[in-house]
This record gives sequence, C-alpha cells and structure tokens, in this order.
Amino acid sequence: MSAQEISVNIPPTLDPVYSNMIQIAYKDDEFTFMFLHQLPQVNQARAKAIVSITPSHAKNLLGVLTKTVADYESKFGKIASKENAGKENVTALSGYS
Repeated sequence: MSAQEISVNIPPTLDPVYSNMIQIAYKDDEFTFMFLHQLPQVNQARAKAIVSITPSHAKNLLGVLTKTVADYESKFGKIASKENAGKENVTALSGYS
C-alpha cells in the first residue's frame, strides 16, 4: 500500500443506494449533498443519503469527479444527457442555516 492509499472497511450491513437527483446546499463552512430518488410519474422524491463536507473537500471532489468523468468518456464515449432532457437534476440552495 502506498503512502496515499488507505484501507477502507465497508460494513457488511451497509446497503448501496440509488440516486437520480441531488440537492446541494452550502454555507461558509460546509457543503451538504442530499441524494434523492425521484419517483417515476410522481412529483415526489425520497431522501436516500445526506453527506456534508468541507469547502476544501468539495473542491477536491470537483477535481476528482472531473477527471473521473473524462477518463470514463475516453474509455466508453461521451456521456449524453438523455435522462430528463431539459430538466435540472441538481438543485443548489445557498446560505441555509
């Protein structure tokens, strides 16, 4: 294991979740991501996970996600935004308390 690698322990009781929508809120010291599952044919969504991180971690996440998407597209081709064409799947909320 290199100096930058860490061992990750995933509890056997941890279930994966599916999210097709996200709300992002931020304030001066954190970003909060609410991962939602929007129900088909219904104007409702269920919260599946809420994750808060520091602004520094949010910026690192942006960089890693940008690189990962670029790597994915170079391997599998450009990602077409077909799902919910014309609809926004990310809601940004600022200055929450």
